[in-house]
Amino acid sequence: MQALITLASFLLTLGVLVSFHEFGHFVAARACGVRVLRFAIGFGKPLYTYRAKNQTEWVIAAIPLGGYVKLLDGRDRNQQIAAAESGLAFDSKPLWQRSLIVAAGPFANFFLAMTLFSVIYVSGVPQLPAVLQAPPERSVAANLGIEAGDRVIGWQAMRADLGSVPIFGEFDRVPSWNALRWSLMDSLSGENGFALELEDAAGQRLVKAFPSEILPKIRPDSDPMMQLGILPKLTPLDNWETLQLGPIDAMVFASQRVWLISKVSLRLMVGMFTGHTSIKQLGGPLSIADMAGKSARVGWQPFLAFLALISISIGLLNLLPFPMLDGGQLLYDAWELVTGKRISISAQEQLQKVGFLILIFVSLLALFNDLQRYLSP
Repeated sequence: MQALITLASFLLTLGVLVSFHEFGHFVAARACGVRVLRFAIGFGKPLYTYRAKNQTEWVIAAIPLGGYVKLLDGRDRNQQIAAAESGLAFDSKPLWQRSLIVAAGPFANFFLAMTLFSVIYVSGVPQLPAVLQAPPERSVAANLGIEAGDRVIGWQAMRADLGSVPIFGEFDRVPSWNALRWSLMDSLSGENGFALELEDAAGQRLVKAFPSEILPKIRPDSDPMMQLGILPKLTPLDNWETLQLGPIDAMVFASQRVWLISKVSLRLMVGMFTGHTSIKQLGGPLSIADMAGKSARVGWQPFLAFLALISISIGLLNLLPFPMLDGGQLLYDAWELVTGKRISISAQEQLQKVGFLILIFVSLLALFNDLQRYLSP
């Protein structure tokens, strides 16, 4: 039964996220007057095909590991475009419209993540309170006198132009450990100092400053959160607090979450190329399937949160400036903007081959990590 739930959750995850990403491209293309030849979910042999009145083919294919939108494009050597349809081709549109169509896919993923988080916050979600356990010895928090039972009630970023001196003014409210954890990861990954407003077990308030000079660095062979020493206390579920917001407040809070998670994820992603984070963090289809199944078994809210996190990752991944990804096409557009001329078709085809090889290598590496993670004794 668990295997069935995992498989169904995995397919639902891919179906929703890929469909929404490609639908972003589709909507932008139609809005810019570009003819869409095919909207496909999956690769390989079509299992179901529907041809709409506008001649767009809607396809569900056999291999559910992606999807694509095929546009009328004069730069595609496999397409023959009639003179009457030349104005409907992607390559005939101005640069800003072509860039909008390309960027619409990743931004659709960010919008989906915002929407999913908003649904969770409107419905009301139990949150682990930001009450801290005793910090590990020799950690930054231990050196600053953080004690077990201290509760974080406020957060304040420290301005870089003031060095290690925090601004003791208004603190942002910390509603839960989950919110605090992402703020901590933002500071650690960005190497920015922060200050915490705490309430100790006796009810007294105090402020602890964590300037950037004393923060642990993110490295492949260490856990910066353990070195920092700010860790949650195990709290019975009955003592968790419900976070429930109105629709507007939920959208605002959700947009802040998406922005924060995107910043942290992008820094960690870039860290894989610079050597600051381990490539073992890279996960593939087995990891996605496992987490999808686990979150679905816990409840619909954790599953929606998982979908939101993966949607953000897909959006960021597609914005990387590699051929075969949306970011690669945006890089071509940037070249055209600067030089005033498009990259040649032959050069683009060669770069696409390189991009394909890179994607194959990354996919195999992610699969290898999955096999080590789940199949090793």
